[in-house]
Amino acid sequence: MSTARLKVAVLGSTGSIGLSTLDVLARHPDRFEVFALTAHSNIARLREQCLAHRPQFAVVVDPVAAAKFSSELQAAGCATRVLVGEAALSEVAAHEQVGAVMAAIVGAAGLRSSLAAARAGKRIMLANKEALVMSGPLFMQAVREGGATLLPVDSEHNAVFQCMSGPGATQAGVTRSDVRRVLLTASGGPFLRTPASALVAVTPEQACKHPRWVMGRKISVDSATLMNKGLELIEACLLFALPPAQVEVVVHPQSIVHSLVEYIDGSMLAQLGNPDMRTPIAHALGWPERIASGVESLDILRAARLDFEAPDATRFPCLRLARAAAEAGGTAPAVLNAANEVAVEAFLQRRLSFLEIPEVIERVLARHPTLPASSLDDVLSADDWARREAQAALTAAAGVCA
Repeated sequence: MSTARLKVAVLGSTGSIGLSTLDVLARHPDRFEVFALTAHSNIARLREQCLAHRPQFAVVVDPVAAAKFSSELQAAGCATRVLVGEAALSEVAAHEQVGAVMAAIVGAAGLRSSLAAARAGKRIMLANKEALVMSGPLFMQAVREGGATLLPVDSEHNAVFQCMSGPGATQAGVTRSDVRRVLLTASGGPFLRTPASALVAVTPEQACKHPRWVMGRKISVDSATLMNKGLELIEACLLFALPPAQVEVVVHPQSIVHSLVEYIDGSMLAQLGNPDMRTPIAHALGWPERIASGVESLDILRAARLDFEAPDATRFPCLRLARAAAEAGGTAPAVLNAANEVAVEAFLQRRLSFLEIPEVIERVLARHPTLPASSLDDVLSADDWARREAQAALTAAAGVCA
């Protein structure tokens, strides 16, 4: 007897996570159907994806680009319906026919659609850590009340989830009482061994050249500053209901151990694999079963050794700032995320130096009176305030340089 295919909406399909997701989906045409694809600006790649996968819907934010895109699809004989605007992201995420949503839109832009998927009770494969960092308990409440299934796709959180097998860990949002601590591994980024004196001259091209992972520009810079690991620390606290004191970060340059969980009896479980995002994506798509991902088997003999060391919080202060925001709670994580997004964008535009990124974030956090994040309006208000403050800090920094 045939089983209906699971219909999947891939939010952010033209980014690195989206590409890897489509690769895994294409390996299992009998199990999955690509229902919707979305893109922000890479219309050329979205066109290729629509012609290859023939989704029912494609979402483009810009109306002018959407009209031209729709005409091009029609001319190519593709029946995909093009939807326009940010509201359309939430529409496809909550669509009654959608069974699973890959939430891979980068940054705060993915918050509303991720929340829509949660409220609609979807299987949410969460790659957009910023949405969870911003809205925190509100997001987890939406998951519970909507009856959604939340499965982490970040390699570190997916590793923790895999290590927390058994009762009490049927999905993210519930942890086991016998867990002593969680250790998130960090590659250390491209500047792990770079002398501190050389960091002042770091270029965007250098920061985006990650030694292990192929990622988008924003997350690559976050990895270089270790802010990515800081955001993951906040995310881990929320996903697994842990206080910040029970979540630690350890540098592991080989990126083979993706995270570890220590239990109260002294046992420590780790999830290992080649650094390829198709592994956690396939795990989330197939869960609770296992499906092929296309990832090459890990050759532990060739790997030969696994190194671990403590992160240098002095050289990479973003990790300290993120932990402080996690401990403060409320609107602090949303402010941290917004200030970071503004600072990273300025760095990528060569308006800010690499070392000034944490300076801008710290300045904004210092001016923020942490408030309870009781509603989405509270979160969005804090986000807006932090972006304005960060822009003001950029202006002040430019004036000093002038």
